[in-house]
Amino acid sequence: MYNKMSLRDVKLQGERVFCRVDFNVPLDDRGGIGDDSRITAALKTIRYITDQGGRLILASHLGRPKGKPDPKYSLAPVAAHLSRLLGREVRMAPDCVGPEVSKMVNTLRDGDVLLLENVRFHAEEEKNDHIFSRQLANLADIYVNDAFGAAHRAHASTEGVAHMLNPAVAGFLMEDEIRYLGKALTEPARPFVSILGGAKAKDKIPVIHNLLKKVDALLIGGGMAYTFLKAKGIEVGRSLVQEDQIDLARSLMKEAETLRVKFLLPEDHVVAPALESVTEFRVCGNGDFPPSWMGLDIGPATARRYSAVVGDAATVVWNGPMGVFENDTFAKGTLAIANALAESKAVTIIGGGDSMAAVKQAGLEGRMTHISTGGGASLEFLEGKKLPGIQALNDKF
Repeated sequence: MYNKMSLRDVKLQGERVFCRVDFNVPLDDRGGIGDDSRITAALKTIRYITDQGGRLILASHLGRPKGKPDPKYSLAPVAAHLSRLLGREVRMAPDCVGPEVSKMVNTLRDGDVLLLENVRFHAEEEKNDHIFSRQLANLADIYVNDAFGAAHRAHASTEGVAHMLNPAVAGFLMEDEIRYLGKALTEPARPFVSILGGAKAKDKIPVIHNLLKKVDALLIGGGMAYTFLKAKGIEVGRSLVQEDQIDLARSLMKEAETLRVKFLLPEDHVVAPALESVTEFRVCGNGDFPPSWMGLDIGPATARRYSAVVGDAATVVWNGPMGVFENDTFAKGTLAIANALAESKAVTIIGGGDSMAAVKQAGLEGRMTHISTGGGASLEFLEGKKLPGIQALNDKF
């Protein structure tokens, strides 16, 4: 999965290049782009293709339009925004397949850019329908996948088309994702530390199982920590506990002990009677959890302890916040981890999703080595799963 052809390996001059990007961006109330991070992340690939004289056909999904056209999920605002970023016209297609689209593709000149309409306006996209994949493939000569955020989906535009065009290569963003996440899993600088948070233990248990064989330390936070604490016999009040995961959590902690991996759980917590609490909260330790309150963030002692481990690390992978960071009252633990990573000399890899949002909220994105653009995809990558959008690309040798 780590040895795929990239854009640098192919001749682009005069070729029709089908490039799958991830422009699944939030739109604001006025129909503009709420956050253009995913668009700007693809600019290096887009500019390289056009500078090399490729005739660029961009494809993406946006939202969940349920397999039929919905103006609310049109990519037209993205075309306008991308035109401004590139300083050149990005033409907007009325659909992603059909005679009108083929006609627009045939009029492209070297260096031109065409954005196809939302591929999920067709139910066949998510079904990875062979005929739909062929219709998309007929538009181009070369396939480029730069949509790591959708690489874990075996859809027509992410996987089906890649089998029908040769060469099928990784864009620069995809290449970076494969390189940083791949190196962390196969040859990390040590000590290698992983920080895992988020709400549900069930979502992260497969990741923990895979990482235990690779890391030197695992730091656990967020709502998922309470399932592990309960598995150790610690009372956690009304905190989120997944009872059906307790035995698995217990077995993972035993496995960590056998493998001599440090498995750290919070020693103190910011607790409150409700998620929405702003003024009613306090810090407690593992021995004095209020029975009717819930843990909503790691406490200051845990934040200091985790930060010290990060400070000694050479590679750190972080996926998932330490608390309900959307509420400022319970954001301090997550922000402390973000700051520790920013201060660290380690290779710091942020696993997309909420972790990326937290780093941006802290204004520290420029101080991380790599921020993944795919929350779900990076999670599956860390689980050791083979991602279909990457698997389908041509190997280098």
